[in-house]
Amino acid sequence: MKETPEQRSRTMRAVRSVNTGPEMIVRRYLHAAGLRYRLHDRRLPGKPDVVFPSRRLALFVHGCFWHQHPYCRAATRPASNTDYWSRKLDGNVARDERRQTELEARGWKALTFWECQTRDPAMLNQLSLLIRNSPVVSGRSSSAASSRQP
Repeated sequence: MKETPEQRSRTMRAVRSVNTGPEMIVRRYLHAAGLRYRLHDRRLPGKPDVVFPSRRLALFVHGCFWHQHPYCRAATRPASNTDYWSRKLDGNVARDERRQTELEARGWKALTFWECQTRDPAMLNQLSLLIRNSPVVSGRSSSAASSRQP
């Protein structure tokens, strides 16, 4: 049975942008590993899901479909309404790249963790080790101070 525009609209409204399932898995794992962080800092480009201000590190937890994880089975595009989905998904990827570039221009390191990786404990452990081994930046380390423009 074909989905009506009203049904599709209702479905799309239900898609969350914060506190998603994959994001919550990552946050719980990092917290259990003893790492402390800030959430969704609006002062940073892209409003990263998890922010480590002292390390100037921003973590995005991306859904494989919505952000088109390369070589992932979950990133297949719908066969219907291909023009719409191509514009939508290509736009998401381009926006992600712009925001990562903006963060790096401000002296931040941007990491992306994919939804499919949240199912692999070894990948979660590797992420926590990567964060733990990131150097603490001396000087002004708050996200507010670091996101100000000169």
